[in-house]
Amino acid sequence: MKKNNTHTVASCFHPSAMATSRREEDSIILFSSSNSPDDFSSASSSFSSSPLPSPNRYSLTVTNLSYTIHHTPILKSVSLAAESSKILAVVGPSGTGKSTLLKIISGSVNHKALDPSSGILINNRRITDYNQLRRLCGFVPQDDDLLPLLTVKETLMYSAKFSLRDSTAKEREDRVESLLSDLGLVLVQDSFVGEGDDEDRGVSGGERKRVSIAVEMIRDPPILLLDEPTSGLDSRNSLQVVELLATMAKSKQRTVLFSIHQPSYRILDYISDYLILSRGSVIYLGSLEHLEDSIAKLGFQIPEQLNPIEFAMEIVESLRTFKPDSVAVVESSSMWPENNENDGIITKKEEFRVLDVTEISYLCSRFCKIIYRTKQLFLARTMQAVVAGLGLGSVYTRLKRDEEGVAERLGLFAFSLSFLLSSTVEALPIYLRERRVLMKESSRGSYRISSYMIANTIAFVPFLFVVSLLFSIPVYWIVGLNPSIQAFSFFVLCVWLIILMASSLVLFLSAVSPDFISGNSLICTVLGAFFLFSGYFIPKEKIPKPWMFMYYVSLYRYPLESMVVNEYWSMREECFSSGNMGCLMTGEDVLKERGLDKDTRWINVVIMLAFFVFYRILCWGILLRKASKSTH
Repeated sequence: MKKNNTHTVASCFHPSAMATSRREEDSIILFSSSNSPDDFSSASSSFSSSPLPSPNRYSLTVTNLSYTIHHTPILKSVSLAAESSKILAVVGPSGTGKSTLLKIISGSVNHKALDPSSGILINNRRITDYNQLRRLCGFVPQDDDLLPLLTVKETLMYSAKFSLRDSTAKEREDRVESLLSDLGLVLVQDSFVGEGDDEDRGVSGGERKRVSIAVEMIRDPPILLLDEPTSGLDSRNSLQVVELLATMAKSKQRTVLFSIHQPSYRILDYISDYLILSRGSVIYLGSLEHLEDSIAKLGFQIPEQLNPIEFAMEIVESLRTFKPDSVAVVESSSMWPENNENDGIITKKEEFRVLDVTEISYLCSRFCKIIYRTKQLFLARTMQAVVAGLGLGSVYTRLKRDEEGVAERLGLFAFSLSFLLSSTVEALPIYLRERRVLMKESSRGSYRISSYMIANTIAFVPFLFVVSLLFSIPVYWIVGLNPSIQAFSFFVLCVWLIILMASSLVLFLSAVSPDFISGNSLICTVLGAFFLFSGYFIPKEKIPKPWMFMYYVSLYRYPLESMVVNEYWSMREECFSSGNMGCLMTGEDVLKERGLDKDTRWINVVIMLAFFVFYRILCWGILLRKASKSTH
């Protein structure tokens, strides 16, 4: 019974009797990692019962596509045609421009570098606006840029909330449930996506790839582009993904293009046509049968252990002598009809429009889940604060009100600042990982980068306030600082602002840094320079004039001054050192010695808040520029 059912499913998409018999046993194990054979049958048939209507047929034509970067030609006059309900595989050795070709078609590459004679046509109408391409094309990159601490269903639900904003909650739920069923992800819908490493395994590689496909399929694009969808997968998972794409293309009339390095025998049966690239040029475009004929005409015989595509990679130089058939293109002067309504694409002008509260609320919800589930960061921050507070309290227990106690208090403030500012470095790898997801989602039009920055601030500010309380309470009362409640409250505020400034600085540097090593080195260098010119090691009067600007931009200076003023301002008349001639040092003398003859606490608070906002604005500007450079 199972064999007959499987045969029926396979024969729907591949009429060839030989191909059908070859795939009967493959179909049985298609989703065996997460589904039974019966589950697969129902998943395949569910493509025809999706709650959303299928789009019209879309054909894709590319003519004379040339692309040069840094005076190096990447693509040279590439032409191709892809039809609805079929799969076109882009094949070729590494470095031939396969990924670049797909990125250009998806609207993810700087179009200013394209040759003016290049053309991308959809349904024989030339497309000139990259927003139109991104609206019609879904692009799945080679790397699965997903948030590992969200479950499979949560990942799709957030994607639906961002992409299907005009749909009701019930419609979004139905869409997600349909995709989970279509892609065989029902049994793992409550599992974390994970990163695939030993410590954070999550779902399998094949399932993670299907999640990436599902994220793109949420908005139901008629054209689906995938960059190396089988990369990093074993032969069975690779077969699962390709058969899934073939089923989707056939039942939902999708136009599917994907790049693949070296397909296996079983994968070949699911692919309609092949585009072979070599050195950025097309050396073959057509079916597998025609490729075999071309190889035979060249006088070669395909070895039994190799399939035609694998053998073509070995004789690629010989194939270069054969020119591919020219692609038939219907030129049309009419443009693709403008339809920006609900296209989900966010332009640069829209970044400055009125904030989208709903968009920000979705991002805040996602941030809160990630913060709570990031056990290392959550526990590290809280334990660091508690242990550091208790540790410093035990070292500086009940400081005396004498000259030695004044020096010890200053050392306590300086060390506390150094610890608090450097304790945020561990968030760098998390920011770097989120940056990849942010670039992909914002370029797809899921949300504005400004909304991301605001949501990040809203989600992290309360969490960092709790961290500041956990540090301040033991330090302040064990050490025996100014016993005034007002002074304690200001100390907590100061610690909170220090952590906020540091988090903004790390966020900004994560946007600048290409990787963790560079980012970590940059953060250590910047913080070291700020500490050196804070006025603690070198008095303001001794700082060389060329470096004086560092004194004013140092993140250490303002909280250090605020802590000192907060400690001694209400005790200016109190004696801290006495001798035979009476009081030798009062609280006012301590302040004057540091050049603090005025109460600058609230001015410093404003400056610290300004630094907090300033670095986030810088981060927003850099991310916006990176996003625009990759798509304009």
